[in-house]
Amino acid sequence: MVFSVDSLAADIQVSVDRNPVSLNESFRIIFSATESPDDDPDFRPLDKTFQVLNQQKNSQSSWVNGQSTTLITWTLDVMAKKAGSLTIPRIAFGDDASAELQINVLAAAANTKMGVDDELYLQVNVSPDQPYVQSQLLYTIRLFQRVQISQASLSEPAPVNAIVEKIGEDSQYQTNVNGVNYSVFERQYAIFPQQSGLLEIPPVTLTAQVVTGSPSSRYGSLFSTQRTQTRRVQSKAIQLDVLPAVDDFIGDHWLAAESVQLQQTWSVKDLTVAVGEPITRTITLLANGVSASQLPELEQKIPSSAIKVYPDQPTLKNQLASSGVTGMREQKLAIIPSESGDYRLPAIEVPWFNTKTQTIERAFLPAAVITVVAQAAVERPKVMTDIKEKPATDVIGIEQKIPVDAVGGYWKGLSIFLGFGWLLTIAYLLIKKPVERPAKETTDNNRDSIKAALKSLQTACKNNEAKQAKKALIHWGYLLHHTKEIDHISLYCDASLKTEIQQLNKALYAKEKTNWDGASLAVLAQQHTHQWQEKDQKKTDDELETLHPLS
Repeated sequence: MVFSVDSLAADIQVSVDRNPVSLNESFRIIFSATESPDDDPDFRPLDKTFQVLNQQKNSQSSWVNGQSTTLITWTLDVMAKKAGSLTIPRIAFGDDASAELQINVLAAAANTKMGVDDELYLQVNVSPDQPYVQSQLLYTIRLFQRVQISQASLSEPAPVNAIVEKIGEDSQYQTNVNGVNYSVFERQYAIFPQQSGLLEIPPVTLTAQVVTGSPSSRYGSLFSTQRTQTRRVQSKAIQLDVLPAVDDFIGDHWLAAESVQLQQTWSVKDLTVAVGEPITRTITLLANGVSASQLPELEQKIPSSAIKVYPDQPTLKNQLASSGVTGMREQKLAIIPSESGDYRLPAIEVPWFNTKTQTIERAFLPAAVITVVAQAAVERPKVMTDIKEKPATDVIGIEQKIPVDAVGGYWKGLSIFLGFGWLLTIAYLLIKKPVERPAKETTDNNRDSIKAALKSLQTACKNNEAKQAKKALIHWGYLLHHTKEIDHISLYCDASLKTEIQQLNKALYAKEKTNWDGASLAVLAQQHTHQWQEKDQKKTDDELETLHPLS
């Protein structure tokens, strides 16, 4: 019997706690395996490029569902000996070995001018320094300390007109500044400016309890306490010029990102369904460097009146990592055909601006063809045929065997029983209280809410306040059509009102501030509300007539 050596080899993974790193900053190299390798590791190949400061081994075992799992890790604290793109070499574990790994080591910064109190200070930086509106801005805070801190709190960045998300895990490492060793605490945020022009990020503040002396007590160290002093340090404020949307952008919804992907799945692989049966299409939009709340609606155009599309509420999710935010929007569409045939769903594309290459690109899903076949004919059951084939004489014969007196007694008993049940029914109806009918009261309350929402929308339109108008429009649309998505509200509107909603969106995200006129939107929204109320009243009256035909 022959065994493959590769099949018996332990799988040893290698990773670092962050990448890139700066020269004179320590970082961690982690080797991990789920089973014991052939032998102890030989870390000597690291000495050529890295200085190993510390190393430790840890082993963890667990027992889940009758199966034992083990994780063995070797963690090394190291510092690079030179700047550049360096290779963490292959490390041998006897006959087993890890793979190589690249890490980017940045050159040490020039001498930093620090204040008199250089034992504790904050440093902040941003990237890029000229972001586009609604694009991602990485904001990094570093705390440099060479004193012992017993307790500390750090404020968060609070820019105006911007969305702030904390990303990644906090990291700690050692560095050398001007020949002085420091411990560094690092935290990162993603900031999304919501308007072009000047963006100011105020200073963040650290409040710390710094240990000023060794503990002392006449009763010994058991009851001694540390002597501390409160220190407060601030970072510098940062001002940035946020660029507007580019003039030649072709989409209705501005989307600036590092990368964008459109993906789809179907509930039926061959896209063939029977008339009346649903098929579900799931469309996922992924964008690096964009918050999920900023992703556009995914609209599916309907090719025929024989196709009905019912969208679910979209799922919005942010995936947070040290590299930034990846926004995800997932939309499920239930498609139900009413006639047989082939139906071509048009292609879906999302224009976006690539912040890395400064170019306009498109994420694309090709057109899809759904084949709808007629329902198979249902065979009529043969039960009735079998009954008809039974001879009539059999039934007559059965009736003749029942005595006359027995028949009369049977009907007499049945009459008494039914009469008693009738009396009980009358008594129940006399005692039972009438049931309240809240349907009309509920309808009236809903109409009052819609009336108030329409008034708020008309007030914002009259004052030409675009932001307030959008907020009121979303509330108004939710009461009428049960959706808070602008694009979904537009689907229920006629062409004129849909155009005014689009003009409102363009005014909010235009390169330069424009004088938006909300008069037309106010009038069309009022007309749409009246049409909706007339349909709703007719529907309510029909339901009441059906439920209470005697009232």
